[in-house]
Amino acid sequence: MSTGRDGNLGGPTEKCGVVGASLAGRDAARPLYYSLYALQHRGQESAGIVTHDGFQQHDHVSMGLVGDAFDEEDINGLKGSAGIGHVRYPTAGSVDKSCAQPFTVSFKSGSLALSHNGNLVNSDKIRDELAGKGHAFTSDGDTEVIAHDLARNLLEEDLIRAVKRTMNRIHGSYSLAIMHDDTVLGVRDPEGNRPLVIGKVDDGYVIASESSAIDTIDGELVRDVRPGELVVLQADGEGYDTYQLVKRDQTAHCFFEHVYFARPDSVIDGNLVYEVRRELGRKLWEESGIESDVVMPVPDSGRAFASGYAEAAQEDGSDVEFAEGMMKNRYVGRTFIMPTQDERERAVRLKLNPIKSTVEGRTVTIIDDSIVRGTTSTQLVQLLKDCGAEEVHMRIGAPPIVAPCYMGINMATREELIASDKSVEEIRDAIAADSLAYLSKEAIAESLAVQQGDLCLGCVTGEYPYDIEDEETDRDVSRPVIEGASD
Repeated sequence: MSTGRDGNLGGPTEKCGVVGASLAGRDAARPLYYSLYALQHRGQESAGIVTHDGFQQHDHVSMGLVGDAFDEEDINGLKGSAGIGHVRYPTAGSVDKSCAQPFTVSFKSGSLALSHNGNLVNSDKIRDELAGKGHAFTSDGDTEVIAHDLARNLLEEDLIRAVKRTMNRIHGSYSLAIMHDDTVLGVRDPEGNRPLVIGKVDDGYVIASESSAIDTIDGELVRDVRPGELVVLQADGEGYDTYQLVKRDQTAHCFFEHVYFARPDSVIDGNLVYEVRRELGRKLWEESGIESDVVMPVPDSGRAFASGYAEAAQEDGSDVEFAEGMMKNRYVGRTFIMPTQDERERAVRLKLNPIKSTVEGRTVTIIDDSIVRGTTSTQLVQLLKDCGAEEVHMRIGAPPIVAPCYMGINMATREELIASDKSVEEIRDAIAADSLAYLSKEAIAESLAVQQGDLCLGCVTGEYPYDIEDEETDRDVSRPVIEGASD
């Protein structure tokens, strides 16, 4: 994760990553395992794989990183050519194995396994209704709510209609990898908030949160799953069927996937993330470029932005140098203990060390993707000035974050967000930079070649594409009415 974050140096953390595969003539477990490695950046709390051999389900779910969660014996025990997998960072539910995924349910219509990336905003209502009808829940996560709702619908409907009925009841962001017996499905929420793609390998098809997971298993990206679409992978890897189950007038793609969360080598909604970030950097120069001796990224989150910014500056005649002016220590973990303020400040130096010859006696522009709490930004500016920088200018490749995310990003509360009650100039004073500028919402939309109204910009506008209690919406939207739920 980025060290350019605030507070714990880990910053906003992603929701989860999902993957599914239906292959011919070989077990799916190992390709799923490699795919989860490629999605490790999306969640480090737990990892799991569930497979089906045509007769029974096999599962292994454990806490920790993918490499720690599985050993050779675990992989060999996951028999079957169909399966789904998951890596999790908890944004809804507890941090324990009860909420680790894929989540499995056995019922009289077969077996069900489900992996979820995203966050529902009405799961409590559905949980209350289902609990009133006798459903017993073993976790406090929203994924189990989806699984139980789908299982109930499968008792009354065929697979396609059951999925559609569940989609019409749940409200929020979700990309799902589902396995009903040995049939693997992918579902993307009607607003397309969370990414999901289809890929082809030599002997079958896969679905995954990002195309980099498909690259890892020598596959080829076919296309994005469309918002509101159900994809059913055919048995033995022969192909896939698709069903447009729900259609909305507007989408709500998460712009932060492109700014921070997704891997730079992934293609999301037709855009290579690396090139989007470079274009955002170019826009940043156009909107707020400032002459300085050197432009440097906060590693690793600011690298593509800084590259595009410096390139645009040089094309405009600036003789600014692009340099990797800070080196990152990759062996300081997310759980580094910092009990005192002095040690918390030292943590930045443990993670990042400036190259003095690049900084000393020079004016510096430092580029990152966001400022959340402001703590780390303050420390970085001071660090560069301590190393002899004459001026430190900060440029941010996203608009100010003024509101929390309800769609599955573990982001700070309004009280913790520095931009929620401070102007840009007040933030500049707080972090002691010589200048500070953010990127505009218009530049985000232009770089993605979409209308602003088709993006989820809730964290930078305070207006959301979903009906969230006590929050404003940016469109005409209301959550489904759930019968039998308590108020």
